[in-house]
Amino acid sequence: MTAEPQAVASGVAAMRRPKRLRFVWLLVVLAVLVVLMLASVTIGTRDVDWSDVVAAFGGSTDGFGQASVAKRIPRTLLAVLAGAALGMSGAVMQGVTRNPLADPGILGVNMGASLAVVTGMAYFGLSTATGYIWVAIGGAAATAVFVFLVGSLGRGGPTPLKLALAGAATSAALASFITAVVLPRNDIAGGVRSWQIGGVGGGTFASVQQVLPFLIAGFLICLLSARALNSLALGEELAAGLGERVAVARGAAALGAVVLCGATTAVTGPIGFVGLVVPHACRLLVGVDHRWLLPFSAAVGAALLTGADVLGRLLIRPAEMDVGIITALIGAPFFIYIVRRQKVREL
Repeated sequence: MTAEPQAVASGVAAMRRPKRLRFVWLLVVLAVLVVLMLASVTIGTRDVDWSDVVAAFGGSTDGFGQASVAKRIPRTLLAVLAGAALGMSGAVMQGVTRNPLADPGILGVNMGASLAVVTGMAYFGLSTATGYIWVAIGGAAATAVFVFLVGSLGRGGPTPLKLALAGAATSAALASFITAVVLPRNDIAGGVRSWQIGGVGGGTFASVQQVLPFLIAGFLICLLSARALNSLALGEELAAGLGERVAVARGAAALGAVVLCGATTAVTGPIGFVGLVVPHACRLLVGVDHRWLLPFSAAVGAALLTGADVLGRLLIRPAEMDVGIITALIGAPFFIYIVRRQKVREL
């Protein structure tokens, strides 16, 4: 057997996991997600009874308990959608760049979307949610291209370590630009600072409806790119030998990831580390086959962000801690662990 077929065979073997085991993990993840969603609509500054929960799902808002549940339902939906989008976009970015450190936050994509939104608000009178989403996607796309170009300079091309460093430097620079834009504008400073932390507390049915079409489009693009990502995982030369158009496959998958993280950032603010932690955890459960990894990353990401939102309500009751702080507390140590324990030159 020649080297190329051997490499293909070993790559395919690495993607295999027993289907029965995958279905078991799928059921476990979905069960945990349902429990966390129920906890999200029942836990908060005001305790509610199950009768209030049932009545609120029926559309009733009589009494403080039912009104509280009615406000928590769209918040929970937004947490599920945002977590799913960030989890899947992180898995796609890691597959496209073959970089175990890839994450919308670490690569600066979320910060690019934030700068675009803040600039639109400050200088162009941007005020509609749909406008925020389009501008955020544009900013995310521009930042992704810039980071990839900077990380590609020099010998060796876009190595994982160079991409991570380029993303970190770009993210720091964009954060400074955001501060420079916001400081002279007292009329938007308070709202922008709160939004910059990242959270789902302001979720409404209107915001969910406005972002949902963009997220559906991003999910579909990413899922349709799963087979191509499996080919790219074998290396560019082997992928091309298997008939894959490498540049097109990378561009399409990256587009889906950018749409997901850009649209999510427009609604929730920049929430970091979900896209880093979730794909690594999911690979332990279902392997590296992107046909399974992407939907699992979406489900686990939804559970993680929903759970982080619930935890943020419990830690400093009766106040709340934004979910962006919770994910940073979880993700930062994990990032250090990945850097120390893995060889980051290639995935």
